[in-house]
Amino acid sequence: MPELTTPQLVQLIVFVLCVGAYTIAAAVWDIRVKKIPNKLTLPVFGLGLVYQIGFNGLAGLGDAGLGFLLGFGLLFLLWMIGSGGGGDVKLIGGLSVWLGWKMTGFVLLGSTGLAALGTFFILIYSMMFKGVFKTKDKFTSSAARDVKKGEKLKKETIKDRVARRPMGFAVPVALATWLVIVWQLPKFPWV
Repeated sequence: MPELTTPQLVQLIVFVLCVGAYTIAAAVWDIRVKKIPNKLTLPVFGLGLVYQIGFNGLAGLGDAGLGFLLGFGLLFLLWMIGSGGGGDVKLIGGLSVWLGWKMTGFVLLGSTGLAALGTFFILIYSMMFKGVFKTKDKFTSSAARDVKKGEKLKKETIKDRVARRPMGFAVPVALATWLVIVWQLPKFPWV
């Protein structure tokens, strides 16, 4: 990594502190409450725009916009088809403004892989210690499971979906973000 000027060092410190605090806070919130609140994601989104304009000007704002389009847009589509949570969409939306499009893409790939790996190990652990049938009951939809022959399928609520989730998405996002930042650090400044 080349020697950084004072403004670049300040930029890097602000970036690492803000992104680090955000991802840690989101991961803790997701573990404890299984929800990522607007009061966390919306200010981070706004601060990300200020950061990009302040340190990178219009080029940073363009990179932030493309990052938001990629991260928020992709997870919004998944949320619309019922495959993700709204908090996850907001989490990536706020983070993508800070990361820009390229690092957002890497974080999405990495967090997806980490989430799949984590879910696999949680399911294996559960099957080993609780049994296959209890694991199946815990992680499958109760709306489909409790329907009797000839009855209409009950619609699953968001609360039902959250309760049967093996793990939240914020922890894999945090881990992937830190891995991507460390990997991309020699290329700083990114814009």
